[in-house]
Amino acid sequence: MNKVPIAQPIIGEEERAAVLKVLGSGNLVQGDKVREFEEAFAAYCGTEYAVAVSSGSVALYLALLAHGVGPGTEVITTPFSFISTATAIMHCGATPRFVDIERTTFTLDPEKVEEAITPNTRAILPVDLYGHPARLDELQELCDQYGLSLIEDACQAHSSIYKGKKIGSLATTCFSFYGSKNMTTAGEGGMVTTDDDILAYFIRQWRQHGMAQGLVGFNYRMTEIQAAIGCEQLKKLDAMNARRRVNASLLTEELGDLVVCPTERENCTHAWYLYTIRTDRRDEIKKALNEAGIDARVYYPRPIYDEPCCTDYKMDCPVTEMLCKQVLSLPVHPAVTEEDIDRMVEVIRCTLE
Repeated sequence: MNKVPIAQPIIGEEERAAVLKVLGSGNLVQGDKVREFEEAFAAYCGTEYAVAVSSGSVALYLALLAHGVGPGTEVITTPFSFISTATAIMHCGATPRFVDIERTTFTLDPEKVEEAITPNTRAILPVDLYGHPARLDELQELCDQYGLSLIEDACQAHSSIYKGKKIGSLATTCFSFYGSKNMTTAGEGGMVTTDDDILAYFIRQWRQHGMAQGLVGFNYRMTEIQAAIGCEQLKKLDAMNARRRVNASLLTEELGDLVVCPTERENCTHAWYLYTIRTDRRDEIKKALNEAGIDARVYYPRPIYDEPCCTDYKMDCPVTEMLCKQVLSLPVHPAVTEEDIDRMVEVIRCTLE
């Protein structure tokens, strides 16, 4: 039986050749290839600067630091995300303040965000979960009104579009190139995009121990091998995401009468990092799919504030708690075939009958 993984990096001959060229050069540490990747990624997103770092988590941490997040400050964010969204705030010595989300897009609800703003709030950190953009214009209006910074976690949203603009160009934005993402750089890597030259300068300093200006930094560098793969992956990103869109459309067409399918808000382009359905029979369906060789998974089974390291920050987020019991993510990556989709649909339909 053909196994269908939840994610599958698409690595071709171009990536292999690029890696061999770097190995032959003898320069494996951050250098020309990293600069090439940064320039290409900034151009792709439509922003002035892109700063490559070692992971998406590091991108979040350094972006928060650059915006003055530190002890005594709060950052409003979602409890429905991977834990690094919150721990990046905690590593800055700041407090994550969790706010509930929309049930249709799984992203921050701006109305609830405004209610949560306090004199200690320094930034708002939305997550473009599963690849769908948050309501960035409304969140930016709140930031402008209250003197806050907007720092976007787009680690799952490479090439998403919000009201005609690429994600990455609308705020200080953080991306991940972990092996499961829409594009990968040797399994790890991150990027911060910004139009602010001072912010980009400090992130570059901090990622390399801060030595040039006597700052306290650390080793957060991206390697030349990662950047070489990233350059080739970026060239393929639109084509790979087009395949994701086709797969998502097929799933919606076939599953619409069985479960609650994910939506795409008007004026938004979903990146379809994952195809996440909602159903009260989630556990039955997951078990059946897994037994059929389909790697359906639950992202995320509990709110971040229920993680042991975050229980001090627990908030009342009823929509999040409901969704944690209902969501199930299906494979939608470019290697998924129409036959794979037919099998997923058949298993789900048989389980629910």
